[in-house]
Amino acid sequence: MPVVLWHRPMAMIAEDFRLEFDYLVTGWTAYGLIALGLLFFIPVVISIGRLPDSRLYPRSRPAYAAWGVSLYTLGIMLAAQVAIIAEGPSTP
Repeated sequence: MPVVLWHRPMAMIAEDFRLEFDYLVTGWTAYGLIALGLLFFIPVVISIGRLPDSRLYPRSRPAYAAWGVSLYTLGIMLAAQVAIIAEGPSTP
């Protein structure tokens, strides 16, 4: 979903790619947080329907879910701000 919503700002950021710390932090942090949040959801999704005594049930499942929700939400909020800034000032 983020790629669909923010493909224009992502393309604008990728157009001016350079391997500098400031550029990577300001331009791609939001999308990195979204990806990291989704990675934290993988153990939670795998354990759906399993008993807590199962070998594949993560013992820290609530923590994985909380980190996933937190990072994904922060990434979405930051990506929305980046998209607004990338659009530039509106002209009446």
